[in-house]
Amino acid sequence: MRIKSIILSPEEIAFARSLVIFEDDDILALNKPPGLSSQGGRIAAHTLDELLAAFAKKSGSRPRLIHRLDRDTSGVILTAKSQPAAAFLGKAMMGRRIKKTYLAIVAPGGPEPRNGAIEVALRRVDEGRQAYVRVCDDADPGARSASTRYRTLAANDVAALVELAPRTGRMHQLRVHLSSIGRPIAGDARYGGALVLAGRPVARLLLHAAALSFPHPAGGDRRVEAPLPADIVGMLASVGLAAPPR
Repeated sequence: MRIKSIILSPEEIAFARSLVIFEDDDILALNKPPGLSSQGGRIAAHTLDELLAAFAKKSGSRPRLIHRLDRDTSGVILTAKSQPAAAFLGKAMMGRRIKKTYLAIVAPGGPEPRNGAIEVALRRVDEGRQAYVRVCDDADPGARSASTRYRTLAANDVAALVELAPRTGRMHQLRVHLSSIGRPIAGDARYGGALVLAGRPVARLLLHAAALSFPHPAGGDRRVEAPLPADIVGMLASVGLAAPPR
């Protein structure tokens, strides 16, 4: 297969390398900032997939994305540095052996009960050029089962910080599941999230991929974590919630 040639500026190369949070012979894990498309972005800027050219071998082969994050979601994203590693991790993903942990600010207040699971089927709905996801009955055409465990880490009457562990990987799953229980993620205009909290505008979807646990191609298991970005830490302070310890 012909490899698409990507030309990056020195600044883009330096930026891509600044995102690395773990690297070995098989794996490259990055801390994706919000606003950067994982793949196939609609704006005239390089996507994360294209920025992986900063790590290309002399042959032009670059690391391969194992999964994606929404453009405004920050946090851990995993890539494989070889085809065997990509195949191994792809099978692990299909077998649900890769465990993801997210953190999100939701509003208003915390979920009830504080901890639990959301087991609601989802289906994709195309409206014009936009794709949405809706909750539905299991028997509906196009329905796909979806499961999310959640745990409230801190809450008050304004907002809450919740930890999320998706058991399935449906499109917009966390966003729609939280909206379905009346606690949409702050900044999520598509699914009813608050756009202002404590008098402060919410500039983006406040969802962060905090950790990823996965079987390593060389054996054993590995956990990679990404610290909360400054905008989420700042919003937690604005609404009077403590950030989780690092």
